[in-house]
Amino acid sequence: MSRIGRAPIPMPTGVKVTQEGPRLLVEGPKGKLSLAIPAAISVSVDGQTVRVQRAGDEARQRALHGLTRALVANMVHGVSAGFSKELEIAGVGYRAQLQGKQLSLQVGFSHPVVVPIPEGLTVEVPKPTSVVVKGSDKHLVGQFAANIRRIAPPEPYKGKGIKYAGEIIRRKAGKAATGAGAKAQAG
Repeated sequence: MSRIGRAPIPMPTGVKVTQEGPRLLVEGPKGKLSLAIPAAISVSVDGQTVRVQRAGDEARQRALHGLTRALVANMVHGVSAGFSKELEIAGVGYRAQLQGKQLSLQVGFSHPVVVPIPEGLTVEVPKPTSVVVKGSDKHLVGQFAANIRRIAPPEPYKGKGIKYAGEIIRRKAGKAATGAGAKAQAG
């Protein structure tokens, strides 16, 4: 048995899980999410816990067992507490601002990059150099944050660009640091 798959999922108060045919619907204070459950996997709700079982012991069913349980647990957490990703912007003149349903980024290009915010997500800009993406769908939050980061990924020489909060960027020395050492040794 899968260690992840057989662990029960506790349901916080205010979260409702229902199954309509092959789809699992999870509703909570932060929104509604749905998931297509594979045919070999069954989901049962008993009291305040959700359990995921599999029909057989084939390799594909074992893989889907843990995956489905993790996806359902993320849905339950998302509709109750939500997910968030924070991005930091570093560089002279680099900044972000909200313009209605769009995020405008000035990150070293000749023009501001305007990114539309998808439905189901909220974006906050507490400081011009910080962007917080929040939502109930873990996948959507992570993908949108990755799309923002992809616009100007952090570069290793000066550290300019967009990075996740807490992400460590390994810095490189550059030409000047290596060139001075080579001249001193040659002379």
